Amino acid sequence: MTHAALQKVFDKNKRSDHPAMRPGDILKVHVKIKEGEKERLQAFEGVLIAERGKGMSQTILVRKISFGTGVERLFPIHAPVIDHIDVVRTGKVRRAKLFFLRGLKGKAARLKERD
Repeated sequence: MTHAALQKVFDKNKRSDHPAMRPGDILKVHVKIKEGEKERLQAFEGVLIAERGKGMSQTILVRKISFGTGVERLFPIHAPVIDHIDVVRTGKVRRAKLFFLRGLKGKAARLKERD
C-alpha cells in the first residue's frame, strides 16, 4: 500500500468523538464485549496513568483498584471495540507518566482535582 492509500484508511477509521483527556484524569471507558451472539457494554473506570503513540496507534493506560488488587488495562483509543470514553474527574499532576501510583495505595494514591 502506498502512503496515500494508507492515510485514507487511517482517516476513515480515526475517531474524533473522544473528550480531551490528560494523565491524572479519572476515566470511564465503555468497552464492547461480545458474548456468543449478544453484545454488551462494560465500563472500566480508573486513572489515566499514561498516553502513548500518535494517530491510529495511540493508546491509553488506565489503572484501577479491584478488590484490593491493582488492575491496568491498555486501550487503543481508535479501536472499534471502544464505544465511548467519559471523563469523570480531572486530576492535577506534574508528570506525563504516573507509574509512581503503582507503589501507592489508599489515601496516598489520591490526586488533587484540577480547576
